[in-house]
Formats: sequence, C-alpha cells, structure tokens
Amino acid sequence: MFDAIVLAGGAARRLGGADKPALEVGGRSLLDRAVEAVSDAGRTVVAGPRRPTLREVVWCQEQPPGGGPVAALAAAVAEVRAETVVVLAADLPWVRPAVPLLVAALGERIDAAMLASAEGRRNYLAAAWRTQCLRAALRLLPQVSGAAARSLYDHARVVEIADRGGWSRDCDTWDEVAAARRIER
Repeated sequence: MFDAIVLAGGAARRLGGADKPALEVGGRSLLDRAVEAVSDAGRTVVAGPRRPTLREVVWCQEQPPGGGPVAALAAAVAEVRAETVVVLAADLPWVRPAVPLLVAALGERIDAAMLASAEGRRNYLAAAWRTQCLRAALRLLPQVSGAAARSLYDHARVVEIADRGGWSRDCDTWDEVAAARRIER
C-alpha cells in the first residue's frame, strides 16, 4: 500500500499563467489524469489550490503559496500515512503505467525511485519514496521555499527507472499541451 502526493500548484509561466492542472487532455483535466494514475493509493494528497476532481482527495497548500514544489511536498507529506509515497507533478498525462514500477523499485537499500529518459534526464517529480526518507530529505534542506526538487535527492539512495513509454513527458508549454492533445485524439 502506498499514499500519493500530486503537486498541482505553480505559476505556469511558460503557459502564460494558465491553470495548468485544469487544462484538458483527452477529455480529462491534467489533475484528474494524475489523480487517476495513483488510483491504487490509500490516500491521495493534492498540494495546490482546490479544484474540482473526479476522485476524493486530501487538499493542502504550501505556506506561503508559490513556494515551489519542495515547499508543496513539505506541506503534503504531513498528510501521508503510508510507508511509501508516490510523488507526481500534475502535468504528466501518461505517467500511470510507471507508478507500479516506481513503487516496486523501492527496497531496504533504496530511498527513492524516479523516472529517467533514455538520454538520462531525470524527472524529480515522477518518483516513489520511502516516506521516512522523503521526510529526512526535507529536513536536510536549509529551507524548502524556493528549493530545487533535485536537491531532495542529494543524500538519497536513488534508483532510476527507464522511461520506456514516455511516461514522464510533461505539459509545460502550449506546444507540449497541443502535442498531448493530438496524441490523445
């Protein structure tokens, strides 16, 4: 059993400030697609402004709002109860097949598992963590507001899961959103 954190905040600067989690791809919002990707979670915590969702979730918000993904994780992890937590950005429309692989990759000697492209590009917000290790990583940071997500992994024992299906492709720009919509048609 695992819990999940879906990060659904952010300014979406490359989208002109659009409400990125509310954007639709394949007839569903990006947020609903992310929440559905972790439908096997015991509890799903969404960090960001409240929005309508098709599934029940627990809501939280980093303080102050706009502190970035690490600040959002710090707020959300307080709501996690399971020993394992999946962390997803809300803009990953195809991440669902990767979730069981990430969870299965964790072990006694592994703190976190994350997706990595064939080119070696890590997606720090498509990962599974042993919850106690994520909490420890957050405590090691001098501050969480404005911290880079990659800094969480500085002292963690990490395994990379090959992103064989483009699961970690995100929708950060209008071109990427348009491409995602074309793929879903």
